[in-house]
Amino acid sequence: MPRTTPVLSAVAIPRLSRRAALLISLAIIAAAAGILLAMGRIPMCKCGTIKLWHGGRGDSEMSQHIADWYTYSHVLHGIIFYWLLSVIFKGRLSVAARLVIATGIEAGWEIFENTPYTINRYRAQTISRDYYGDSVINAVGDMLAMVVGFVVAARLPAWVTVVLLVATEVVLLYLIRDNLVLNIVMLVYPLEWIKQWQLTGKLAL
Repeated sequence: MPRTTPVLSAVAIPRLSRRAALLISLAIIAAAAGILLAMGRIPMCKCGTIKLWHGGRGDSEMSQHIADWYTYSHVLHGIIFYWLLSVIFKGRLSVAARLVIATGIEAGWEIFENTPYTINRYRAQTISRDYYGDSVINAVGDMLAMVVGFVVAARLPAWVTVVLLVATEVVLLYLIRDNLVLNIVMLVYPLEWIKQWQLTGKLAL
């Protein structure tokens, strides 16, 4: 009997170009921003100013400006997403296509993070007692930071990104007594002794 070739194997699946991936990613970020606005999130800080950087921790302006200490955690999101998606889809999806998926995941997280459930959990279980959700401009900054992290991981050797991730976590732990790992722990399984340790610390600057 003659061998039959599956239809899909005979069709060349076009690879997503980097430009197309970037445009789609930006469209996802814009759509997420629109959803956040529809959810009632404020577009910018209630203080009436837009800062490129806000260096406070646990105050009312946290997560209200373009970038803050937690922006670095979103860069790490991008690095981690690159690693995970490379393991899952390597050889089947291009880096460009994986970037689009990573952006979709990050956008989904930003939307979930700004639901009443997550906001209230942050306020109840973490040091973020004055946290009332991200401004839209901060959420956009976080999503763009993830894209930066993903691109960095795609371009640099794996060992360099591992060093970068570990160094970022250690520096954040020293400076603000918080980082990506602790943020996840305190959100999912809060430990009172960690919370008390964080509350007694000041910015090491």
